[in-house]
Amino acid sequence: MTDARDDAQDATLRRWAADTWQSLVAMTDEGTGLPADRIAGDLDPASRSLNTSPTNIGGYLWSTVAARELGIVGADECRDRLRRAVDSLTTVRRHEPSGMFYNWYAITTGEVMRAFPGGDVIHPFLSSVDNGWLAAGLLVAANAERAVADTAGALARSMDFGSFHDPEAQAHGIPGGLLRGGFWDERPGDARHVVGNHHGRGPDVFYTPHWYGPLMSEPRIASYVGIVHGQVPPEHYAAMHRRTREHRGVRVVATWGGSMFEELMPDLLVPEDVWAPGSFGANHRLTVRTQREFGMDETGYGAWGFSPASLPGGGYSEWGVEPIGLTFGGYPSDMERTLAEAGTWGDGVVTPHASFLALRYEPEAVVANLRHLEEDLGAYGPGGFLDAVAVHSGRLADCYLSLDQSMVMAALGNALGDDVVRRGFATAEVEASLRPLLAAEEFDISPAA
Repeated sequence: MTDARDDAQDATLRRWAADTWQSLVAMTDEGTGLPADRIAGDLDPASRSLNTSPTNIGGYLWSTVAARELGIVGADECRDRLRRAVDSLTTVRRHEPSGMFYNWYAITTGEVMRAFPGGDVIHPFLSSVDNGWLAAGLLVAANAERAVADTAGALARSMDFGSFHDPEAQAHGIPGGLLRGGFWDERPGDARHVVGNHHGRGPDVFYTPHWYGPLMSEPRIASYVGIVHGQVPPEHYAAMHRRTREHRGVRVVATWGGSMFEELMPDLLVPEDVWAPGSFGANHRLTVRTQREFGMDETGYGAWGFSPASLPGGGYSEWGVEPIGLTFGGYPSDMERTLAEAGTWGDGVVTPHASFLALRYEPEAVVANLRHLEEDLGAYGPGGFLDAVAVHSGRLADCYLSLDQSMVMAALGNALGDDVVRRGFATAEVEASLRPLLAAEEFDISPAA
């Protein structure tokens, strides 16, 4: 990883990594080794949620590898944690015809959840993007730790992403098919659905009526894994669209909502900037620049980094830079949900994980921004950076989310550990499948690389 950090900055990053790891330790059930979805800002075990998802588990796996690489945990602890989590994955119920994992499991038992603690009914769902992150985490674990290599690798390979691939779907007139958002294996109540069976095994399932059309969105990790394992045709890569948005003289291939994690989360594992410097690499840099200028110059928030995260005061929301989002109105950047056309801005909400995602591209600006969040806005606790902060009121999202903390750990592991998470995923097999596709990419963006 190329950057311009100094020793003092690296020491700060190491402190942040060690604290972030503590939040993941606090979220993890000692029996099953499965991480909770969230925990309160004081890390009180009683506040730990009872549910977890495939994304949470995948992120915990690569975070454990990163913690070992950074010297936060020893080899024995890393091995024990990986083995416990992977062993649990061999026992939980899956959708047998596809090998996919359900969206919500109880962390203490590994059982598929059918209701949240508050009583809301859960129709068990199998998500393409969530399973993509789990498969990615399993591959990192398999390549980083010999003790789980066979089991984790076999689990990842048993997940058939062809079950999500609709070969007839098109986003911009180019064949190759698109991935569905996911499916239910039982009729999902009143939820809209389409009955079908894309891979032709087992009973029909109940698909979401939508597909993932944009290339520049976090579900591309599922596309990458499916292509690497030969379950999704390489032509699918070209079938996703590359629509652009232009704002203040910068044109980028846009994400759905203008958020950082849509743009950069896959880049934590896949060296997109290395394999495609003139397209992905340039787009990532322009997106980071736009996010920074939006927060610091355009809105006057005095901080930046916009990505879905907890809502200060309670709840959850999508956050982004609306002018570079594809969806109408984009994701909001403030508590008031101000539209860009209004020209005035309210109480901006920034989330630290968005800054960490940008660490590779603007290290000095990222460290300065994070220090401001910690020292001036108080968005820090015993488990590292709290999930979000409203910059004018100072209201905090006083909690930690497993997904967001695992993005922080991946970014820090890559920055301080010689791209340890990328190395764990982007093996020679992965490179042979993906690099030619990415290297041939040309984006209609400006300023050009």
